[in-house]
Amino acid sequence: MGPAYIEENLEAPKLSEDGIIAVEQQVANNIHRPHPIGWSPSSWTTKPIKQDVIYSDRSAVSKALAKLERLPPLVTPTEVCKLKKSLKEVALGRMFLLQGGDCAELFDYCEESSIESKIKLLLQMSLILICGAKKPVVRIARMAGQFAKPRSSPTEMHNGREIPSFRGDNINGYTPDERTPDPSRLVAAYFHSASTLNYIRASISSGIADLHSPLDWELGHVKDENIKANYERIVNSLTESLGFMKIVGADKAAGALETVDLYTSHEGLLLEYEQTLTRRLRHPSGLTEGVSNTSTQKLNGKSKHGITEDKDGKGWYNTSAHFIWIGDRTRQLDGAHVEYFRGIENPIGIKVGPTMTASELKHLLDIVNPSKEIGKVTLITRYGESKIASLLPGHINAVKESGHVVVWQCDPMHGNTRSTPQGVKTRHFSSILNEVSSALQIHRKHGSFLGGIHLELTGDPVTECVGGSQGLKDEDLSTNYTTYCDPRLNEKQALELAFLIAGHYRDG
Repeated sequence: MGPAYIEENLEAPKLSEDGIIAVEQQVANNIHRPHPIGWSPSSWTTKPIKQDVIYSDRSAVSKALAKLERLPPLVTPTEVCKLKKSLKEVALGRMFLLQGGDCAELFDYCEESSIESKIKLLLQMSLILICGAKKPVVRIARMAGQFAKPRSSPTEMHNGREIPSFRGDNINGYTPDERTPDPSRLVAAYFHSASTLNYIRASISSGIADLHSPLDWELGHVKDENIKANYERIVNSLTESLGFMKIVGADKAAGALETVDLYTSHEGLLLEYEQTLTRRLRHPSGLTEGVSNTSTQKLNGKSKHGITEDKDGKGWYNTSAHFIWIGDRTRQLDGAHVEYFRGIENPIGIKVGPTMTASELKHLLDIVNPSKEIGKVTLITRYGESKIASLLPGHINAVKESGHVVVWQCDPMHGNTRSTPQGVKTRHFSSILNEVSSALQIHRKHGSFLGGIHLELTGDPVTECVGGSQGLKDEDLSTNYTTYCDPRLNEKQALELAFLIAGHYRDG
């Protein structure tokens, strides 16, 4: 299933007005989400944990964590609740979610050009999608904290010697002599995240997202004339619209043309780090919608869902990022990560892979979102192009049966990784596109809709994924293969994917 299918069917169904009203009755006249009974930022320590990091010097770990506990939050409850409100709109079909960034950030990526290139790429992609889908786009970057990565094995062989696997810059270094986990890297991760986030905010406030500024829309080495024509038509439409607004003066009156919201995210893998930045903070006034619920029923001061009302107008916010997710390797129902995630106010994601059963998915949603808050949970499906048709329908039906209203997001990257005969990891652009295409078809067929896409990408001209209009092949990978983990879409491939989706929205 490829571009032809998207052209005919990309317009996914939305909830009817009656359906939206019925769903929103669940959250009418609400207060903030009550906190779960028996939960605290450290209650995860009583549960079995996967992907744990073993440090040789626990006193150094304690020192690093104590330092982190004294440092200020990286994000605020107001920002978190604003995102949650937007994700509610995505869950109801009124907005679209674009999430993307590096597979694993490096500390070296914390520099001007690297940050700026990713900001611009996400802004360009979102504008293309807005033009095609005719709906607002929520932008979440895999930036300012996406350092740690789960690994299939804690060790690997190097020159006949077993050494710890590279787990990400916030744990250990990539070179063999830096593989011992170093707790000082936790503090370094905070400051690199803070610097990245600071530059993101400064860039946006300084006009990087201002549509009056020139943007480079060229795709470079486009070989397919039909695709090239589609690109040019969308770009010309955008240019003409902005030019018309400028002529009539409408652009000067529209502040939305000058700034955007760009949120940060990462996999919540290192729970010791996440715990130190989990703070009990006051709920922002005026932003209660989208973070509250009425699905609990009081029984002797407690709810039937095992949660209690907040008395002080505060909640537990993870302030390391606006949005964090549980990986496919750490989503055990009785595990430490699920225990931690069930207690925070932030919107959260859950990776849903081939091993997730329908029953497990329903139980997982009930644990992390017992009050069935709309848009609280984003389900990030990552099956692979050959498996999605047999797995996604069952998961859609399971969620419907559960009564939860979630954001459905397609991650077409992780299920489509392969190795070349030389052992180099890569992904084919056609496989990525096919999984998105299949997701659109399946959601439509089952009365659901795809709310967003989740991509590993970079603003740099890397050669890590093959295919696309550039026609990259396995032998081209060595040209500029720089990832320390999984292969990413380069600038041109990411824009091509956005253009294909937007073009078919527009034409279909």
